[in-house]
Amino acid sequence: MESNPISNFPSTPTSPTPPPADSFAAPRTDFGRLTSAVTAIRQEMGKVIVGQHELLEMLLTAILADGHVLLEGVPGVAKTLTAKLLARTLAVPFSRLQFTPDLMPSDVLGTSVFRPNTADFEFRPGPIFASVVLIDEINRAPAKTQSALFEVMEERHITQDGTTYPMQEPFVVLATQNPVEQEGTYRLPEAQLDRFLFKLNVGYPTLEDEVAILQGHHAGFGGTPLEVVQQVLSAEDIAALRQQVRQQRVEPKLLEYIARLVGQTRAHKGLYLGASPRASLALLNGAKALAALRGRDFVTPDDVQFLAPAVLRHRILLTPEREMEGLTADEIIKQIVQQIEVPR
Repeated sequence: MESNPISNFPSTPTSPTPPPADSFAAPRTDFGRLTSAVTAIRQEMGKVIVGQHELLEMLLTAILADGHVLLEGVPGVAKTLTAKLLARTLAVPFSRLQFTPDLMPSDVLGTSVFRPNTADFEFRPGPIFASVVLIDEINRAPAKTQSALFEVMEERHITQDGTTYPMQEPFVVLATQNPVEQEGTYRLPEAQLDRFLFKLNVGYPTLEDEVAILQGHHAGFGGTPLEVVQQVLSAEDIAALRQQVRQQRVEPKLLEYIARLVGQTRAHKGLYLGASPRASLALLNGAKALAALRGRDFVTPDDVQFLAPAVLRHRILLTPEREMEGLTADEIIKQIVQQIEVPR
């Protein structure tokens, strides 16, 4: 229940970037349906949540870009509530998983059960078979269970007893984790982190938002039921909007700019591990979706710079020397963004 910055530096570059020559013409793509849907989703979530505008924008960007999101923040900042409310605005199947140290892969994916009447095994799908899957405290499950998510998060299907079971579209994993309490937790494997489109840091609310939260609770609205949130988008709507996003215009110079940004993470002296080509694809797809949310049918460098922290912060590793100096992944990303020349 808060409004917070997703990154620690401005969303716009220090020097304005001129738009493409034809950017002042009317958009070739009609984003009326998307604009009205986003407005309706904000209104529905506003019945329960105070603030969180930028966080909601990033979550909607991930859904349009067909990507998964990792939400990190201390307890009590409404990570789970925001994910649940967003799922309620979508007319698609939803499931919630509470990860614990004793959770087994079959508890997530499903298992085969022997049927005596047919003398055969029947596969019973697990909770992962939903369109929006909320995983609470994802870092509390052991490596064996974490690895069970590798295939389904990347390939959108699971393989059980030699049979492939596809996920229905859309398929989005929203996972939360607590960065403070480390007792009884397991560090997420790099291969799994790389499968998340964004990692969003959910901070504390502003003073104004927290006062609004207290006022609402004092007035008797603190227990507002989640059932008041109405569905806005169907699976067919999401598929149609994603098709619009895929048709966004991207200049060749911008593709090179994305490649240079990600490539610099592999050459930066302060980084032990740079980002993979999957990060380049995430920046491209995320920028297309963000541009559409903002009513444009073309991508600008501003979109790429705005998304760079969320796309890269979980895909890079600092050298021990830089960590001892107190540097953070976001500060290194800010340096890289400032070093790469913006295309004109």
